Order: sequence, then C-alpha cells, then structure tokens
Amino acid sequence: MTKRSTTALMAALVAGFLLAGVLPPSAGAADSGGDTPSGIDLDRVTIPELQARMADGSLTSSALTRAYLRRIEAVDPEVNAVLRTDPTALRQAAASDARHRRGHARGPLDGIPVLLKDNVNTRDMPTTAGSLALAGSPPRTDAALVIRLREAGAVILGKTNLSEWANFRSAKPTSGWSAVGGQTRNPYVLDRNPCGSSSGSAAAIAASLAQVAIGTETDGSIVCPAGMNGVVGHKPSLGLVSGEGVVPISAEQDTAGPLARHVVDAALTLAVLSGGATAHPALPGEPARLRGKRIGLWRLPSLGPGVDAVMTRTANALSAAGAEVVEVTLPYQRRLAELEFPALLSEFHRDIDAYLATRGGPRDLAALIEFNRTHPAERTCFAGQELFEQALAAPATTDPAYRAMRAELKNLSRRSIDETMAAHRLDAIAAPANPPAWTTDCARGDNDVIPSSTPAAVAGYPSLSVPAGVVNELPVGLLLMAGDHQDARLLSLGAAVEHRLDAWRAPRYLPTAGADGSR
Repeated sequence: MTKRSTTALMAALVAGFLLAGVLPPSAGAADSGGDTPSGIDLDRVTIPELQARMADGSLTSSALTRAYLRRIEAVDPEVNAVLRTDPTALRQAAASDARHRRGHARGPLDGIPVLLKDNVNTRDMPTTAGSLALAGSPPRTDAALVIRLREAGAVILGKTNLSEWANFRSAKPTSGWSAVGGQTRNPYVLDRNPCGSSSGSAAAIAASLAQVAIGTETDGSIVCPAGMNGVVGHKPSLGLVSGEGVVPISAEQDTAGPLARHVVDAALTLAVLSGGATAHPALPGEPARLRGKRIGLWRLPSLGPGVDAVMTRTANALSAAGAEVVEVTLPYQRRLAELEFPALLSEFHRDIDAYLATRGGPRDLAALIEFNRTHPAERTCFAGQELFEQALAAPATTDPAYRAMRAELKNLSRRSIDETMAAHRLDAIAAPANPPAWTTDCARGDNDVIPSSTPAAVAGYPSLSVPAGVVNELPVGLLLMAGDHQDARLLSLGAAVEHRLDAWRAPRYLPTAGADGSR
C-alpha cells in the first residue's frame, strides 16, 4: 500500500471516531502545570489533538519529545519501564518539524514519540529480549514494523523492559523481570506486578512516558499488561502486522500491537503497523455507538468477586447505552489449555533457532541454555529455564503428532469464538482482561492464570483491552474479542465502550494497595 493510501486510511480512521462522537474535534487539552509544551496534559492528550497543534504551529515534535524525555527522567525511576532512550530521538523530532513546516507531514504518527518493547529489532539500539545473551551488538536491520514507523515519521523514543524472553523461559516466571532491565513495577501500586510480557510497554504508557508503545503477544502479553496497567492494548489479527525482526515464540500465534491511553491512538498506530491493512470500507460512516450492539459477557468468576463486580457494573453501563448484553461461556477451553503449551514448545525451538542464527551470541537454543547455566545474573529472579529445556526435547514441527495438535488448536479456538458469536448473534465477546495485580515476588513467581486471552490468541483473532474499573486501586480491563480480521470493527466498538465506561484514571504510584486507606 502506498504512503498516500495509508495516510488516507488513517484520516478515515480518525473520521470514524469523530463521527462516533468519541473524539473531541478540538485540539485543546487540560493544563498539566506548565511542565509540558503549550499546557498539554500528557496523560490525556490524543494523537489527533497533537497533530492539530503541530499543524497550526503551536506545538513541535521537538518540544513534545523533550517533554517525554524529561518525564522519563523524572518518573521512570519509580516504575523501571524504559531500558534506554534513543540518542537520536531529538534529531528525528527535528526532521518531523521540518516536514510539518513544509506541509509535508506523513500522517498522524509524524512526530509522535513511540516506545518499542525490547524484543523488536532496532539497528541502532540493542535488542535483547531482556537477556544478557543478546546484550552485545544491535541487530543488523530494523524489524519490519520499525521500518513502517520510521516511514510514517514516528519518533522512536527508546526501548522498554519486558518479561525475559517474553515470559517463555521459566516454569515459575515473574512478569516484568529481565536480567537486562530488572523488575518493572505497576504504576498504580508499586509493589504489584505489571503482568507480562509487554510489562514495560504497558507501564510506560500508564505513566505517560510516551504517546504510544509497541508490545507483542503470543497469549495475553499485550492485553493482560494493558488491563493491569489501566491502558488500551490491541492484539491484532495474526498476520496483520509483520513479525519479521521480532524475537519469536511461535509464528502460529505471535503478533505485535499497540498500547496507548486512547483507543483512537491505538487504531492510528495499527494502521501504520499494518501498512493500511486494517481498512474497512464502512468504518468512516459507521459511528461507534452501542445502541443495538449485542455483546456476549464471559464473566470468568474465578478471577474473584472484585473483578466480577467490575463486570456487573460494566454490563449495566453498556446496557444503559443501548447495547444488549448476554452472558456466554466459551466452549473447548479445557482442551485448548491441554494442547497449547506442548505446541508452543515445538514452535519455539524452530523459531528461536532461526532468529538466533541472525544475531551475535548463542546461535541456537542449546547454546542459549548453556549461556544461562554459566551466567549467574540470569538466575537472580527467573531461577530456572525449564521451558527452554522442554522445548529442546519437544517433537519437531514436522512431526505428525505436532501437526495434528496445531490443527486441532486452530479448529477449536476458532470454533469457540465463531460458534458463540453465531449462536447469540454477537458483535463481540467481552471478558475480564485480568485479575487485580498480584504482589511481585521472585520466590513465588506469578500466581494467576488468566484464561480470557487464549481463544483469540490461539485462533489468531483480534482482541482489545480497554479500562473497565478498579479493585482496591488496581485496574481491571475489559477484553473484547471478534472474528478474524475484524480489527477495525473491534476498535470502533472499543472506542464506544471506552467512551461509555470512562474508567481511565491516572496512576498515583502508591507504595502498596490501600496505603492511603481507600477501598
């Protein structure tokens, strides 16, 4: 797709949100106390508002980029979400300013600061997946999605911490920890976990350290951190965003996607990441209203009474806006849970060997296992590497038993969503994206299984988390799922849900939950 048609698509996406009444046409924003350019409130400003200011000359990308760099310096020591900033960020911003002055802006992301999860290749900065094994020379080339961002004029602000190897190393991992970056903290309550593996990307957006961040997901690694950090996270349909140059777990499930504080910002970023492939001909004239929409609510009461109460309030709010909410239970979940992990082991061995062959350091999984055995710093929180060892012994992806397993996974996961949506005539399925964040504890590791992300992740279907409420100061997201390549429709619906719930609140960086006596 040409730059012109991609720009036209992004303009159409904005038009769709404007028609929906969920994006203010004004470029105004609340005053944040004078520490940001033009009185812009970094917590609340949207990309279209920023671009309106850049167009009228009241804001430059250089000023915006400096504001985010200052905020990283001031706030990130509390959160530990950003591994490094790009030393060329201000040069990138100056080039964007020159384009804006000439009237040649490349679209809504031109001049917008973006953070990248540190498993996304960048030719001019290290890409480590959180591991000391990759902490040497940067990759030779940018990931395909980074090339798209650069072509769109985005300012690559830096790299974010993550759960090491995207949480696919230890049988008892601690989300948000890596040997390279240490532990990322949840900005809402600092002793609580940010979920993983896109921990740094989500926490950085919650703390307003960039306008947008890129995360990656195999199963839950965008939508759980988004929910737990009170931001928007979109896992695109499989194949919509190129995985070339992204450290893999499984080509059958991996995808990169945006995290943002607003659905419109996520939608605009996805349009760039996908090269415009999110186009839907009806989007600009299809207002994102809830009246007449049918939404299936998959409650998942196992996540606790607090989360269930948030789901009840959410259902009531959507019903009051004219949506029809029906309770559903997705089938085949036990079988999916039995099959997914063994399939991922085989796929990881295949895909990580191919990736490591492109980098300096260990050249395959066996060498990576040996590296971890001989480097004690790799064992300070992720004590084991049981998943690596199991993957090394797993059947090859040419094995007929593996192929049958992946075929059954694809069939059952797609049927779980397709059959539920058809039986109830649904526009989307909703579920809690996360439990309240658990206390971070390396000795115990993560202590919650979150089943809501699995159907869409295994099927390769899109999912979107939007803020829904809080339990004892801890955010809970609403996960929305839809059919294959229905990303544009899902984002449009998600904008209406976001507008109706109005659940986003800035973090307060509390030391512990309820430390101020609230709730």
